[in-house]
Amino acid sequence: MFDCIIVGAGPAGASAAYHLAKRGRSVLLLEKFSLPRYKPCSGGVSPVVAEWFDFDFSPAIAQTVDQIRYTWKLDDPVVAKLETREPMWLVQRDVFDHFLVQQAQQKGAQLQDNTEVTGLTWQGDHWQVQTNREPLSARFIIAADGAEGPMRKLLKFKAAKQRAGAVMEAPMNGNSGSVQFEFGMVKNGYIWSFPKGETSSLGIATFIGGEPANVAKSLIEYASQAGVQTNQLPHTHRLSLWDGNQPLHTQNALLVGEAASLVDPFTAEGIRPGMASGVAAAKAIDEALAGNTNALEGYTQSINDTWGADFAWAQKLAGLFYRVPGVAYRMGIKRPTATQRIGKILCGEERYADVANYAMKKLSGSLIPGRG
Repeated sequence: MFDCIIVGAGPAGASAAYHLAKRGRSVLLLEKFSLPRYKPCSGGVSPVVAEWFDFDFSPAIAQTVDQIRYTWKLDDPVVAKLETREPMWLVQRDVFDHFLVQQAQQKGAQLQDNTEVTGLTWQGDHWQVQTNREPLSARFIIAADGAEGPMRKLLKFKAAKQRAGAVMEAPMNGNSGSVQFEFGMVKNGYIWSFPKGETSSLGIATFIGGEPANVAKSLIEYASQAGVQTNQLPHTHRLSLWDGNQPLHTQNALLVGEAASLVDPFTAEGIRPGMASGVAAAKAIDEALAGNTNALEGYTQSINDTWGADFAWAQKLAGLFYRVPGVAYRMGIKRPTATQRIGKILCGEERYADVANYAMKKLSGSLIPGRG
């Protein structure tokens, strides 16, 4: 009988495992695949996450960047230097995720990979977890199995709204010191390229309206036009963007990370909010184990009040920005102050609530004849 079983060994699950184990709780971390494992992801991480842990992340960081480069249909470039306390981290997810798991193991968490959860049964005072191996038991459950895992359904949460995304890896091809964002080549979204030492991750996501018929094809076309040489086909995946406040707890169980749809609805950033939710979930379950009957409800309230409130602004901004991307590029991206604000948001130094209202007024004003 474990105090907590965490399903999914990504950044959210591993963060929860670390902090629960550090508090002396018995933790079992289940992972469907063998670790380390590839994860399609841009791999951009805000350095602010280091504030939530007491170890050095440098062994898991592939590269740092302090510059953002934007283009509109591969032209009209804008380059902005990040004026943030620290440069943005770029990571290979197989390395980064496994590193976090190893830190949790050092605190006493147990890992069982190659283990797929197939069912859950509430036994009155604990959960019985059916797997492709032996059944397991725990007083509490954390669902950290991402957008495509089974835990939301098994715990009887409402299905999350999802969108298609794609990521492909390529050899480094110039601009190794910049994160790149391409607008105008995909409707309702953008394409990016994140350098990671000798390779870069190219990705695509859309945020409003209809989706491209084939996101992988759109990414391949971009790579070809941008002169990126790669023999790899894109990895397609689902994205669970935040879509409004929701319950994140049920009987002795919590949702974290992308299983909780904690993905930025404007940029698709998911690692920082996922890790934040893992830290918060560990605190809530530790308090519940100590007898606080309101701890899990408090977790939902806390996430909705912080991330949910800020993502509501991000969602409003996305609705305007991606509806008129040409205007947004001219009136927003090309303004030095705007690019600095985006950088600070990506690095966790500002929140959408600080900037979205002003940005939306500027964009809305530019749509009125005779203004902008």
